[in-house]
Amino acid sequence: MKKFFAANIDGRGRLIRGSLGVALVIGGVVLCSHNLVAAIALIISGGFCLFEAVRGWCVMRACGVKTRF
Repeated sequence: MKKFFAANIDGRGRLIRGSLGVALVIGGVVLCSHNLVAAIALIISGGFCLFEAVRGWCVMRACGVKTRF
């Protein structure tokens, strides 16, 4: 399990995932008054993207999928 959670993205990938995470969280907060379920989904997704950025880890790469960033 330790190898699965090993860092597998560089600074560029971390920046992209961090930016995506912030955008999703902001979108979720904005959408909160219109559709609570969608807002919660966006906030959770954004939080996971922020976790990937901070950790330097990508779940898709850990599963063997080749990504560009």
